[in-house]
Amino acid sequence: MSGRCRVWGLMSDYVVQLQPAFVLHGKNYRETSVIVDLLTRDFGRLSLLAKGVRKNRSRTAGLLQPFVPLLISYQGKAELKTLTHVEMAPPAIILQGMSLYCGLYVNELVEAFLHQHDPHPEVFDDFHRCLRDLSTDESFDRILRGFEVRLLEHTGYGLQLQQEADRDAAIRADLRYRYTPGLGAQVQADGAFSGETLIALRSGKLDTDLVRKEAKRLLRSVLDYHLPGRPLKSRQLFAQLLKSQRQTTC
Repeated sequence: MSGRCRVWGLMSDYVVQLQPAFVLHGKNYRETSVIVDLLTRDFGRLSLLAKGVRKNRSRTAGLLQPFVPLLISYQGKAELKTLTHVEMAPPAIILQGMSLYCGLYVNELVEAFLHQHDPHPEVFDDFHRCLRDLSTDESFDRILRGFEVRLLEHTGYGLQLQQEADRDAAIRADLRYRYTPGLGAQVQADGAFSGETLIALRSGKLDTDLVRKEAKRLLRSVLDYHLPGRPLKSRQLFAQLLKSQRQTTC
């Protein structure tokens, strides 16, 4: 548990103080409040009631935004507990342009793969690191593929990138493979993925355009397999952005 975080029971009131967190999304509640969905380091995803934050001059409203590293305190007896304190945990993370769209994507992935009240501190740390990297590094393919691979691993859906699925043989860079989610890689002469790509995903070194394209296609197929019938809205936004940029430059 985080060094600054404290939790205890007080006359049946559940109290948590200074827990590292990120806002995933929020929705308006009654006239002045918001129910905010957060990713916390030690308690997983949870929803809290932020009372009165839509009032004029609410400092808290400015902090309860995606991608802002926070320390939060909350308490309550009911399932929906009340946010009692919010402060920023420097340094700030600034995402704009393409990095903002990438941030929206990883935000949505976390929401899709993590259940409420299921702690994954390693996912929180990866998420935080991914946002920091997106704000300072334009190697978006490498950053996103790395996050996707680790998210699958941490949530029990890890890729099989060491050896073939149907025999005890290591993945070879000079062969081609088909990849079946839940099973793994099998040699196929006209397979969609090179062994080079599978090895690159394992090492995190996506050094060529071909490897980056194949890695993106493979991860998309695996993620979609584990999220059946749940299209990611951030992908649609990203496609619209790319279309707009092409129209602008042509």
